[in-house]
Amino acid sequence: MDNYYSFVALALLSEIIGTVSGFGSSILFVPVASLFFDFKSVLGITAVFHVFSNLAKIYLFRQGINKTIAWRLGLPAIAFVLLGAWLTTYLPAKPLEAIMSIGLIGLSIYLMLNFNRTIQQSNGNLFVGGAASGFLAGVAGTGGAVRGITLAAFQLPKVVFIATSAFIDLGVDTSRAVIYVSNGYFDRKYLVLIPFLIAISIVGSYLGKVILKYASEIIFRYMVLTVVTAVSLFQLVKLFT
Repeated sequence: MDNYYSFVALALLSEIIGTVSGFGSSILFVPVASLFFDFKSVLGITAVFHVFSNLAKIYLFRQGINKTIAWRLGLPAIAFVLLGAWLTTYLPAKPLEAIMSIGLIGLSIYLMLNFNRTIQQSNGNLFVGGAASGFLAGVAGTGGAVRGITLAAFQLPKVVFIATSAFIDLGVDTSRAVIYVSNGYFDRKYLVLIPFLIAISIVGSYLGKVILKYASEIIFRYMVLTVVTAVSLFQLVKLFT
């Protein structure tokens, strides 16, 4: 039970920082959850948690959704998250977990070194960004950073950025949650977590919205990327020792 309390506290921190950073909480939540659960359970818990998280963000930032970008980025993301989630049922967990940790470390370092870098604004890049973020979310549990890089090219205001990303993520996470749950990634013993996950989603998203009014998102993005790198390194070392 003490582990559950620690997990809930860290999940709330992930949700707050994920809201403020604009990347979504999965980039921090996935490596944190990996400290408490096996890899496939992490995939299942993350997907279920993010359905609630995205609903909370859509409600709190509902005036900011850019539907044109959401559909053009979201449809390929949903298609490829289904492919990625389906592949996890056939691939062994340990290599996937190692790939996830290495990928998160590499992505975090890249984002820190290229924080203000954007990509060309085009429908083609929206499709590629959506497909890449969806596939990564399906296989490794997190694709928010890739989607964040893509959305950054459109110079969106913070509220529009968060709302549009959450709208896309809702389709992505609902799709993969169906596959994960049907394949037993969300065990019945984790049902006790659902009320906590709902509360964390609402409270964390609200606190993140409040902080956004007073704090620079740049500081928080660097902070979350540093924490993700450290936690992923720890998880990688633990995996091979």
